[in-house]
Amino acid sequence: MKVHVLDLHFLDIPQAIAAFAIETSEGPILVETGPYSTYGHLEKALQAKGFSIRDIRHVLLTHIHFDHAGAAWALAQQGATIYVHPFGVQHLAQPEKLVSSARRIYQEEMDRLWGDMQPIAEERLVAVAHQEVLRFGEVSIKAWHTPGHAVHHIAWQVGDALFTGDVAGVRIAQGLVEPPCPPPDIHLEAWQQSIKVIQSLQPRALYLTHFGKIEDIEAHLDALKKRLIDWADWIRMKMDKGQTAEETVPEFTRYVANQLEAEGTPPAVIRQYEAANPSWMSVAGLMRYWKKKDEGAL
Repeated sequence: MKVHVLDLHFLDIPQAIAAFAIETSEGPILVETGPYSTYGHLEKALQAKGFSIRDIRHVLLTHIHFDHAGAAWALAQQGATIYVHPFGVQHLAQPEKLVSSARRIYQEEMDRLWGDMQPIAEERLVAVAHQEVLRFGEVSIKAWHTPGHAVHHIAWQVGDALFTGDVAGVRIAQGLVEPPCPPPDIHLEAWQQSIKVIQSLQPRALYLTHFGKIEDIEAHLDALKKRLIDWADWIRMKMDKGQTAEETVPEFTRYVANQLEAEGTPPAVIRQYEAANPSWMSVAGLMRYWKKKDEGAL
């Protein structure tokens, strides 16, 4: 199996968001699309590998967050079939609620960050069940529902490789492993269980949307589990002191930067991490998690 890592140069920053082209006898399959704001980079990256964007007939999404699925509608409009978690189908067919919610969060930055988002015709959408196997020529791809980062998350297994979206974390330039924790679906217990599922599959390679191929699997996942709990406990501590999100964000941003700097991470790479996994999003997501936990909603 040949996999091409496609750097989408999000915000003109390298190694922040990836898509992946898998070669098959039926043509290339795309895993992730990136946001529509990087669609031009996707076209160029495919061309550099000898493909046209119109060669893509099948697109596999790990989940429907904009940085992973925002350009899926454009590929669907030219005839591609989009494979997604059952919970994501309706949001892609009728994205108004998704867009409205995101616009409240990102406000005037919405269009610059993510670009356009249009409905996908339902006949172009395929809901994929847990452990369902898709076949494209000689390549078989198995879906593993892996909630925790998002309730609608799938990790796609191709042989001994796993395309993990965000459930296996963010890692730039083989550096520190971070757990991306945006609202609204963060669930620590489900995430820990999903990590166990990944470990049980014994993959030889993980392909992270943020960013690229990872082969030191056990060390990577152990670091992810520890940092997920570390970040959650740190946020909980601030909440117990009565701090608001607005008060906590700058402190948490510094806390994360300190962790990166302690690993010898260069400033340019810290900027890549922040583009791929903004600290303020993890404050929002983990505070929401703890509030739901306190209310008995989890």
